[in-house]
Amino acid sequence: MLWGTFVNACAVVVGSTIGMLLRLREDIRHTIMQGLGLVTVVLGIKMGLDHGNILIPIASIVIGGFIGESLKLEARLASLGKRLGRRRPEGEAKRIIQGFVTASLVFCVGAMSVVGALEGGLKGTHDTLYTKAMLDGVSSVFFASSFGIGVLFSAVPILVYQGAIAVFASLLEPLFHAGALQAIGATGGIVIIGIGINILGIGKISVGNLLPSLVVAVVLSLFFN
Repeated sequence: MLWGTFVNACAVVVGSTIGMLLRLREDIRHTIMQGLGLVTVVLGIKMGLDHGNILIPIASIVIGGFIGESLKLEARLASLGKRLGRRRPEGEAKRIIQGFVTASLVFCVGAMSVVGALEGGLKGTHDTLYTKAMLDGVSSVFFASSFGIGVLFSAVPILVYQGAIAVFASLLEPLFHAGALQAIGATGGIVIIGIGINILGIGKISVGNLLPSLVVAVVLSLFFN
């Protein structure tokens, strides 16, 4: 049931470890980070446009942002980052939390996470998650070479998120219909664009406060569909 999720998380850990061992020069790491920022923006745009009803992502972002701001999720994530980056310079600690949030969203938002976990929970098959593990493992090498150990810790949200879907697959399957998967992907794409903007240093978007929008997207898709 959970084997595919476990393999996926391990691939991220291995890839992140390889990325950190590369020990690139600061100028090279900066250039790679800019490239990753551009790729992240393009990925977010592609995902954000893949929805027939743009009202769902818009409403999800507005409602989710209100919830996230009320709960101060961004501040809580920053506090977590300080714990992960304890005894490290402030700039490095900030990079750790940025890597954690970026990798967690990129690896968890999307149809493959949900569909693969459902297949594991309902059918005991893991082909989708094996494919995802290879993609995430390669991506984590590049992310970790720039962001450091924060990317490695993104294996935890993968285990929790995909593991929970697999364990409760029979209950969650009706929620994750085709419309819901589209809504999650499109809303997540908008959030990922925000991550790309932060990486590029164009602006500062409180991405952490937008995370509840993914849950809101699933709820709204039930009514709109």
